[in-house]
Amino acid sequence: MQINKLRGKELDQLFQAVLSLNDLEECYRFFDDLCTINEIQSLAQRLDVARMLREGNTYHKIETETGASTATISRVKRCLNFGNDTYEMVLGRIKTEEPTEE
Repeated sequence: MQINKLRGKELDQLFQAVLSLNDLEECYRFFDDLCTINEIQSLAQRLDVARMLREGNTYHKIETETGASTATISRVKRCLNFGNDTYEMVLGRIKTEEPTEE
């Protein structure tokens, strides 16, 4: 399994840090310190691409709506089809609805 190539002390520390976050505000603050805005946006874009692929959208529509390259879309699709099923898992757990304005 490819995942074993990733395992190590530094990644364990990173993942434990992520798991220790209590809410969205802590996530925003941690990732703001940890990553560049482009890195964060890239991660968020991949998850959005996965959501759109899962919904059956075309590459063209995904490219237009997310700005993702066809290479990124293909990579995410490959992970959806042959990966660890975690996109399915997390997308099933989160709500992708827009927040309501009060």
